[in-house]
Amino acid sequence: MPEILVLYYSRGGSVARLARQVARGIGEVDGMQARLRTVPPVAPVTTIAAPPEPEDGAPYVERRDLAECAGLLLGSPTRFGNMAAPMKHFIDTLGAEWASGTLVGKPAGVFTSTATQHGGQESTLLTMLVPLLHHGCVIAGIPFTEPALSTTRGGGTPYGASHVAGAQDAPEPTDEEAQLARALGRRIALLASKLHA
Repeated sequence: MPEILVLYYSRGGSVARLARQVARGIGEVDGMQARLRTVPPVAPVTTIAAPPEPEDGAPYVERRDLAECAGLLLGSPTRFGNMAAPMKHFIDTLGAEWASGTLVGKPAGVFTSTATQHGGQESTLLTMLVPLLHHGCVIAGIPFTEPALSTTRGGGTPYGASHVAGAQDAPEPTDEEAQLARALGRRIALLASKLHA
């Protein structure tokens, strides 16, 4: 069964919860399933090696996950209007995949979480799309035919799914944020099923 790779980095849990909603949307498309993976943390000075598997949550991504997927969804928290360093570090290591065309023609989308309403969610999503364009992915966002996109008071943009955690750092997406995350997952899975056929 074709799989959509849902690859994310999450520090406080918001992006991980959004990733699970994206995966639910993928699972709503007949014949498609999600493969949840995460990237390891990075630090300016490494004193202890990361364990070979995270203590909880999704396993760390492997190169074969990119080769085997029928589509890709990237998720990262917002860091000053851009993706977090662990996700950027992983993307920066994909020179061989870029050269061999591993992701060419595969549908892809992005999702993020911010602490504040104007914390850079849209700029983060847009900057996450740039490397996917370099890799030859078929980019898709969330169309305005999704009713929640016009009514959300939290996250959710045409560039991708998002969550606003707020001052209390609430990791759980609102109903509308969850609807939009599932819609993004469904959209990428539907595109992948058509391209895969």
